Amino acid sequence: MKVFAITRFKSNLRELEALAGRTLENEKAQVNFAKELVGESSVEAVVISLGAGGAALVHQKGYQYFRSPTVKIRSKVGAGDSMVAGMVLAISRGSSLSDAVRFGIAAGAAAVMNPGSTLCCREDAERLYDEMGS
Repeated sequence: MKVFAITRFKSNLRELEALAGRTLENEKAQVNFAKELVGESSVEAVVISLGAGGAALVHQKGYQYFRSPTVKIRSKVGAGDSMVAGMVLAISRGSSLSDAVRFGIAAGAAAVMNPGSTLCCREDAERLYDEMGS
């Protein structure tokens, strides 16, 4: 039997509230609950996807908030999956967790620029990531 430990966790706000069993009414409540997850488990970091509002990265040393680039939204289908894929790709390339979250946000934003269920285009994700700066 294989046992997998989750060391990094990505959630949107709705999923995080379901896990908490309560409404997390503001950024402070969201970050505090994510800190509980980090402090009381083997989770190293929690990424809270806030859609067009960006994302928060909560880790043992504190938290960081990242703004999402402003783009024209054509469809929200696949944005979360594109965000996760962007983070995984960046981590596999050796990026820091902060840079991986930024690239994930860029990939999610690139996805919403496309109609229907079309996922992000690499060129769009890379351009948006570069525009976001460090």
